[in-house]
Amino acid sequence: MADPPRLGFLGVGWIGRHRLEALERSGAAEVAAVADPAVEGALGSLDELLADELDGVVIATPSALHAEQAIAALEAGLPVFCQKPLSRTAGEARAVVEAARRADRLLAVDLCYRHLDAVARMREAEIGDVFAADLVFHNAYGPDKPWFYDPDLSGGGCAIDLGTHLVDLALWYLGFPRVTGVDARLRGEPVDDYAVVRLDLETGAVVRIACSWNLHAGQDAEIEATFHGTDGSVALRNVGGSFFDFRSELRRGTSREPLAEPPDDWGGRAAIAWAGRLAAGDTGFDPECGRLVTLAETVDEVYGR
Repeated sequence: MADPPRLGFLGVGWIGRHRLEALERSGAAEVAAVADPAVEGALGSLDELLADELDGVVIATPSALHAEQAIAALEAGLPVFCQKPLSRTAGEARAVVEAARRADRLLAVDLCYRHLDAVARMREAEIGDVFAADLVFHNAYGPDKPWFYDPDLSGGGCAIDLGTHLVDLALWYLGFPRVTGVDARLRGEPVDDYAVVRLDLETGAVVRIACSWNLHAGQDAEIEATFHGTDGSVALRNVGGSFFDFRSELRRGTSREPLAEPPDDWGGRAAIAWAGRLAAGDTGFDPECGRLVTLAETVDEVYGR
């Protein structure tokens, strides 16, 4: 068995620390170095991190830094795993993907909802041709860092923060058909705190998305994804308002068949999968990274840019 890759971690706030611990606990990687100016004993910068002998870099810093830092790591010859969103704009996403292509290095983004067991079971279900999808991500809370509310630093509000996951999950589930139309309604200043989006797809399917921060949801969060096909529907729901527990089911007519139930330790799976590819020697550029540009372009259209 190959040795686990030696990884450097840039930013170890809540999400960065969670991914670090998941990787370490799984044995999929060795924590070789940590850089975070807010953490005592950690390195203070990306340059210091890159000076170490690493096999890859995990980035979990504020969104405005993602593209520049990912490009720097890729140009230093290191594969990159980055928190979403990869960038604030499609232009930035395109620059990161091109840097990965030039460097021939593996780039991945933490689009973690793809890795739910409940979603895997949904994709296995036969529901015919999907003609509609409805996805929701409402939070009873908003982000606790000021930079989220500065569009120059965040790229937008809930539609880029939460909506990125929903747009990705819909397009990925459906095999990334071309988006032929985007209609969005955003509420909130200086960034959106409520968004309703319609995506028209080349297949004729329609995707409806709603997301928000600080909604009176009656629970911590409301997270749903339903795909309607000609032979049935599949639905994902969070359990009891949880951010972590999900169930999915298959629906035909008036009947329901459970597909998956919690518990499911899914949070670090995207990072573990990326680290596993590094351990197997699969460190080169993955053409599927082009989907990251498609995702960013769709979010840009939501914001009319």
